[in-house]
Amino acid sequence: HNMRTLGVMRPEKARRISRETTEIYAPIAQRLGINSLRVELEDLGMAAYYPWRYRVLTDRLKKLRGNRKEVINSIEDAIRNRLGQEDFKGEVSGREKHIYSIYRKMRDKHLSLNEVADVFAFRILVDNVDICYRVLGAMHSLFKPVPGRFKDYIAIPKANGYQSLHTVLVGPRGQHIEVQIRTHEMHKVAEEGIAAHWHYKTGDEKFPPAAAAEWVRSLLEVQKGSGTSAEFLEHVKVDLFPDEVYVFTPKGQIKVLPKGASVVDFAYAIHSDVGNQCVAARVDRHLVPLRSRLRNGQTIQILSNKDARPNPAWLDFVVTGKARAGIRSFLKRLETDEAAQLGQRMLERELEKFDASLADLQESKIQSLLEQLKVNSLRELMIDIGLGNRMVKLVAGTLLSVDSLDKDGEPGADLTIRGTEGMVVKFGKCCHPIPGDAIIAIFNPGKGLVVHHQSCPNVLDERKSDADWVDVRWEDDVQGEFVAALQVDVNNKRGILATIASAIAEMGSNIDDIRTEDHDGRTSGLHLLISVTDRQHLAKVMRHLRAIPEVLRISRDLGH
Repeated sequence: HNMRTLGVMRPEKARRISRETTEIYAPIAQRLGINSLRVELEDLGMAAYYPWRYRVLTDRLKKLRGNRKEVINSIEDAIRNRLGQEDFKGEVSGREKHIYSIYRKMRDKHLSLNEVADVFAFRILVDNVDICYRVLGAMHSLFKPVPGRFKDYIAIPKANGYQSLHTVLVGPRGQHIEVQIRTHEMHKVAEEGIAAHWHYKTGDEKFPPAAAAEWVRSLLEVQKGSGTSAEFLEHVKVDLFPDEVYVFTPKGQIKVLPKGASVVDFAYAIHSDVGNQCVAARVDRHLVPLRSRLRNGQTIQILSNKDARPNPAWLDFVVTGKARAGIRSFLKRLETDEAAQLGQRMLERELEKFDASLADLQESKIQSLLEQLKVNSLRELMIDIGLGNRMVKLVAGTLLSVDSLDKDGEPGADLTIRGTEGMVVKFGKCCHPIPGDAIIAIFNPGKGLVVHHQSCPNVLDERKSDADWVDVRWEDDVQGEFVAALQVDVNNKRGILATIASAIAEMGSNIDDIRTEDHDGRTSGLHLLISVTDRQHLAKVMRHLRAIPEVLRISRDLGH
């Protein structure tokens, strides 16, 4: 069955299909510029999903159009006469809004049918672009234009390649008249979309390259970067309803993005590699944060670094499906690389307990293990170990023909945490361990290693279970910043938050998060997450805060 034969289906099935069509397939037709298909899908979808509303609207519109036929004919004659006076050859026709479009406008703008239908729409088709603009001038001399209601989609086409001049005029009786002016070829594209672009494309480039074709190509990239069909659909639906923003590359090329798009969305619109490696941007020659929202007419220059990589936090503000899929795809690849490195370190550490190493083992023994465990390669095995999907003790025991559950061998060195392992080594948000703390780690299957402070209450609870704990310690020279949690009790005084923030900044630290809790009207509790390099750095920050007269108590929050 298709949308034209929904009538023979069960009502609930017809409603499900019609809703899916209206939400997904009609918008896809719109993005491809196939207007005639979109209109039919939307009207058929409404007829099946809201049959009573569809019938009532259809009947009312027939009566309204009959009553207003005389007004429409008089406006149409006035337009034709004006074109004749200027010696312009053009086809003039009344343009009727389709049922679903009228219903959506009534619903979204809370308008009555009379208010929506009290707009007369006309289309003028001419031979070339030059005449389009000359006809526009003729229309503005015939009827007064409504300020702010003119759009030039010929100079700047829509994302689906649509081109036309749109203007709204005040008619002879005060009614609004919507006029679209375009060439015959543009009208063909408006009705048939991307197919018309390809059909008409010749050596002299009769049509501009359709951005719709670029969107189709981007769908292929999104599909490659999506792990599942559900994830792919999620990315595609994000792009289906764009209020568009037109921005420029430094070379003057126009890029069309959804309203609310960020600098990172623009970078991925240029190329996936540009998005993955962007580190900063200039908008109209001014440096701006990557999360900055773009506005019409801006010129964006992306600054990149080949060693840079996407930040997972970008997913909180990007809006295009291409950017979301690109970030997730890169992070998945990155996670597997980091998991493989961690898995190898863990297996080498376990083999070390038995005075062995991977390099000492025969290739045939390793291959036999891979076949036994049904994995395709040693790298795949390392990834499984690094993600916590396989117990490293069992793998090492099988390699050495040792029952690792009964014999643990000599104690090996603790696994060292460098702080640069990336996504496969995470730090407990319950206790926020930092370099210098006594730590321990637990394997979270599928996600990797989670490091906790040894005094963390979650550790004390989990120690009673059969969880897969790993003895770990900090590398001697740990790099980077780590999050520490503080509890600060203060006297309520105007400006105390600013004083504390300034004191923390003076010690070379940043506040990542802050929550306040009023105690008794005179004192408050501040829950702070701050960035530090190690315990010594944290101690300096705490000493500096204690020197503030309004600070009553300060302590580190380990989740107790």
